[in-house]
Amino acid sequence: MRIVFMGSPRFAVPSLEALAGNGYDVAAVYTQPDRPAGRGRGLIEPAVKEAALRMCLPVVQAAGLGSAGALEELRDFRPEVIVICAFGQILPQAVLDIPPRQCLNVHFSLLPRHRGASPVAAAILAGDEFTGVSIQIVRHKLDTGPVLAAAAAPILTMDNTGALTEKLAVIGADLLLEALSGWGRGEIKPREQDEAGASYFAQVKREDGEIDWRLPAAAIWRRVRAFYPWPGCYTGWGRKMLKIIEAAPAAGEHQAGAGEVIALAGGEDMVGIGTGEGVLGVSKLQLAGRTVMTAAEFARGQRGFIGSTLPS
Repeated sequence: MRIVFMGSPRFAVPSLEALAGNGYDVAAVYTQPDRPAGRGRGLIEPAVKEAALRMCLPVVQAAGLGSAGALEELRDFRPEVIVICAFGQILPQAVLDIPPRQCLNVHFSLLPRHRGASPVAAAILAGDEFTGVSIQIVRHKLDTGPVLAAAAAPILTMDNTGALTEKLAVIGADLLLEALSGWGRGEIKPREQDEAGASYFAQVKREDGEIDWRLPAAAIWRRVRAFYPWPGCYTGWGRKMLKIIEAAPAAGEHQAGAGEVIALAGGEDMVGIGTGEGVLGVSKLQLAGRTVMTAAEFARGQRGFIGSTLPS
């Protein structure tokens, strides 16, 4: 089966590697253009581009696919199927019409729950016990197409978006091979999504990471996990951004106002921060321009941290 693959970040690489390593004819790999990043603002290649070049696959870095020239180039690759995994662009209908066996998307949720650009963060924020991967036929309306295959995965209490996405990337690669095999042999009947169970979560924004200490500790804990590694959950300290890297609701009875920093009895590497409901036990944090450290180390080096009140 001749395939064009479209993806960009690191967690799309397992799906590309699975296709190339299991006999599929990957005619081309489409990915985003190189982007400036870091303090030096040097150009950084997408992880999918690096993987494709390593496997000697043709790479097309497309800022858009709507022009006549871009569509003609794509048609020239003669894909039977286009496989998409976190490509970062909404495909126009003209692209969806090109492959005879349609376009398939590797989506990191159990559709129709958590449609949209940030499904892993959405599942953690919602407090879901399980999430998963769905292989769906792409329709013009985002994440609404019929599902060919799905696989569930538990969300562990300390999973954050980065760690959970890495696990789902591996599950998704295996599920993609299973779905393509059955789809190619005509053995899979696509399952229409139940709109009654649909939910949508938009792209996470940088400002989403700012902590409101008036929220319950459990809600802030989920946000710390959902927004790691990007944008991170942050508050203010000494006119600088202070990121909360690891945390969990503190056990036991503690009294603290919203944003108030307290010492936790028996918590050698933790401090507590009061919330609208309960106390959040913080184990790791990072002040802007500094390395990540335990909360206890930070408190020893920042006089006045214990007893202060962080802004909401």
